Amino acid sequence: MARRLRIAVNTGGGDAPGLNAVLRAVTLTALNRGFEVFGIQKGYLGLLDTKYLVPLTSNSVRGITHLGGSILGTNNRGNPLAIRVVEGGVERYVDVSDQAVTNFRNLGFDGLIAIGGDGSLKIAAGLARKGIPIIGVPKTIDNDLAATYVTFGFETAVDTATDAIDKLHSTAESHDRVMVVEVMGRYCGWIALHAGVAGSADVILIPEIPFDLEKICQKVMQRELDGRHFSMVVCAEGASAKDGQLTLVENAHDGREARLGGVAEKIASEIAKRTGKETRSMVLGHLQRGGQPTADDRLLSLRYGAAAVRLAEEGKWGTMVAFDPPEMTSVPLEAALETMKTVPVECDTVRTARELGISFGD
Repeated sequence: MARRLRIAVNTGGGDAPGLNAVLRAVTLTALNRGFEVFGIQKGYLGLLDTKYLVPLTSNSVRGITHLGGSILGTNNRGNPLAIRVVEGGVERYVDVSDQAVTNFRNLGFDGLIAIGGDGSLKIAAGLARKGIPIIGVPKTIDNDLAATYVTFGFETAVDTATDAIDKLHSTAESHDRVMVVEVMGRYCGWIALHAGVAGSADVILIPEIPFDLEKICQKVMQRELDGRHFSMVVCAEGASAKDGQLTLVENAHDGREARLGGVAEKIASEIAKRTGKETRSMVLGHLQRGGQPTADDRLLSLRYGAAAVRLAEEGKWGTMVAFDPPEMTSVPLEAALETMKTVPVECDTVRTARELGISFGD
């Protein structure tokens, strides 16, 4: 008989629709094999304080597939490799990963299933190098992990953004306005591209194609001449003008990444100034992370979770589950984090958008 495994699972980084479905699949797949499953609450904090450690049972995960968020909670600041401490009013970051490894071993765990995006999985890779057996599950609405065909949460985020664009169309047309909608995606334009095309945007701005404000205004004024007195501009938060800088809410500091945002407001201001058109901006922000996952995201999440336990049973630690349609497979965890998946500027979706008359501001 196969050895009974004692598995821990956590959700790290920003939340994404489908996290609970993954947790349900991990839990039930493990229990059906006779394994024990424990959830680490608040990201990785349960490896440092056992009060954040909870047993997972079939009752724990009953009826959660359709729920947004995470029953374990998540945290993008609880990095054992760089924990924030304040002593004497001075802030610094210390590496307490050795304590996390010791606690992990003392608790008798055989391995950790770490659900997260590139940031959280980089933490997982760091802990793997310290000796914790880990299997990663890719989670990010940004869809920017190159080692897997698609990440769960992406489709739901696109669906949410498209619904918002649909609603803004009616108010833009009623008031003859230009609406500039900012969506998430960090340094990749997947959400903006897919939601923009699906939502019949007139202009789509993505990080992969630097824009010229004059070209955007030309598109707006051409529509005006054609009797279309409103326009819809969809921009990724990481979009930037040619020879321009990223628009930041917060600069990078103390090992934390810069926070992108605010580009829609800048673009809206310039459009209004150059065209005389009444222009409004809207940032969808965390709306894209919340709510119920779509049916496809639920199925994808369940498949990711079940596959992670199968890899654990096979002893394939140090890997990440990857979707290579139509099958779930695995890739080395370290290799999975080497490349960011950006939008190919000549991909079929970009070509389709251009053929539909959508401008990329170039």
